[in-house]
Amino acid sequence: MSKQVIVYSTDGCVECTYVKQMLTDEGVSFEVRDVMASKEYQKEVEKFGFMGVPVTVVGDQAVKGFTPELKELIDNAKK
Repeated sequence: MSKQVIVYSTDGCVECTYVKQMLTDEGVSFEVRDVMASKEYQKEVEKFGFMGVPVTVVGDQAVKGFTPELKELIDNAKK
């Protein structure tokens, strides 16, 4: 059973687009939360200790950016 995946992003964010494309390519469904559209989403990102986007969250794990750790997080989401 796959776990819920959330991608915090903004319009025009190139790295955000890369993250969403990678998730799509991996066949992982995800929810997009635009931090510019909601102060609550911005606060959620800050709770993970980040100030920018993209932030990808699976359960209680979060990864900022389009990094090698993202692949591990995505693999974990598929379990």
